[in-house]
Amino acid sequence: MFTPVTVGALRLKNRIVMAPMTRSRVEQDATPGALEATYYAQRASAGLIITEGTAPSATGLGYSRTPGIYTPEQIEGWRAVVDAVHAKGGTIVLQIMHVGRVAHPLNQPEGAEIVAPSAIAAKAKVYTEQAGMQEMVAPRAIETDEIPAIIAEFAQATRNAREAGFDGVELHATSGYLPHQFLSTNSNQRTDAYGGSPENRARFVLEVIDAMAEAWSADRVGIKVSPGQGFNDMVDETARETYGYLADELAKRHLAYLHVTRQAQFSPADQTFDSFAEMRRRFKGPLIVNGGLTKAEAETLLANGQGDLFSFGAAYIANPDLLERLEADLPLAVSDRSTHYAGGSKGYIDYPTHEEARLAGAVPRD
Repeated sequence: MFTPVTVGALRLKNRIVMAPMTRSRVEQDATPGALEATYYAQRASAGLIITEGTAPSATGLGYSRTPGIYTPEQIEGWRAVVDAVHAKGGTIVLQIMHVGRVAHPLNQPEGAEIVAPSAIAAKAKVYTEQAGMQEMVAPRAIETDEIPAIIAEFAQATRNAREAGFDGVELHATSGYLPHQFLSTNSNQRTDAYGGSPENRARFVLEVIDAMAEAWSADRVGIKVSPGQGFNDMVDETARETYGYLADELAKRHLAYLHVTRQAQFSPADQTFDSFAEMRRRFKGPLIVNGGLTKAEAETLLANGQGDLFSFGAAYIANPDLLERLEADLPLAVSDRSTHYAGGSKGYIDYPTHEEARLAGAVPRD
């Protein structure tokens, strides 16, 4: 796990990946700043950093204080982040995330709207700074003739990421966001070419991937999926067929990688869906696997050919030097969950490395 690997056009110094994680730290105009530059640079020893989900447009925003990459100011803010990571020898890609119906008007700028494949509200809540937790509202169904413009937003976000100096981009197609909404049977009730069969429900995702590849290069584009995931009220009654078809089609496109995550919350139809094995069988390109991994499990997956790179999320919050800790079998610090989305520097950039904790006479929390 600690040796170099090539993933598409990316030459990585190891197989450890910092997973994308929303941290709700950016300014109200969705522009990253100095805090984000410090946070990502602290973790630059990872073979690959995948940023938090970043909106391709104002309509793509849905959570409090999450970033975008659709204004000149946002591009410049991300450029400072990228420069800080590159100065530490790191590699970083931008995750592009359009939340679709997983939103609330209080978390969107004036003029934005909530859209989705169908006018069906997610049975879930979302945090707002103004009013606390709120029920998600019913979105407006996207008209067929509007879809090319939305796809074009992903392509432009890809070009903007390239302008900001990123090494590549990742499409967020899980966690109940817009691409996932097109894939899932409960959120996609369309009767046009983007609804119905697994092939039709996968059409939007594939067209977005093709547009992103054309905007840059397929070997700098990755995609994250989570077959059977139920987060944010997702249900796909045909998940095996949907993701089998999607993986077969993605395999033809020579992407940088496929990022597969497993989570504890699955839809009722897919309690036993083995996403790692199924995606490995279908997709022969570089595979990043994610979801509560331990070092031992990652080593086993690598030895068995079931994964090529291994992404860690929560562990990277409290362990900026996670790569070094894993390599040396050092104890891992545990993050304070109350500060995961709290804003400010506390619980964000103030976690020490193991060496810093040792020199300060502190013992990492266990």
